[in-house]
Amino acid sequence: SDNTLNAIKKMTVLYKNIHFISFSRNFGKEGGLLAGLKAAINYKYVAVMDVDLQDPPELLPKMLEIIQEKDIDVVATRRSNRKDEPFFRSAFSNGFYSLINKLSQTKLIPGERDFRLMKNNVVKAIIYLPENQRFSKGIFSWIGFKKEYISY
Repeated sequence: SDNTLNAIKKMTVLYKNIHFISFSRNFGKEGGLLAGLKAAINYKYVAVMDVDLQDPPELLPKMLEIIQEKDIDVVATRRSNRKDEPFFRSAFSNGFYSLINKLSQTKLIPGERDFRLMKNNVVKAIIYLPENQRFSKGIFSWIGFKKEYISY
């Protein structure tokens, strides 16, 4: 509704390295994330981040440097604190992590974000999973791979 798609379409004419995916309707975050990963399957590195700029894109060069210099497959991010969030959101988030970690063998790191940089082998492992009702945070943890966190 904010004309973003038209702006992106115009940019693809000027810059051949810009690509986009447009859906017939909103399929939710998980559907969009899976479609993006499938579209990026042939790239050496793939970054995932929310479009609302809650995640700082200026960390991407540092993430790329880390993944290229170390023997790891993923550079993931986590919040160092939740002080800027309303109390109830923070409390519910902390409660969610506590509950899910008690119920599941797959442990989630409190404050972990979907914002991450992954190598191609990780992307392939994610998209080839047969799940049709996905929970990316759980999948990111469950698939394993060598991972390093940076906090912000």
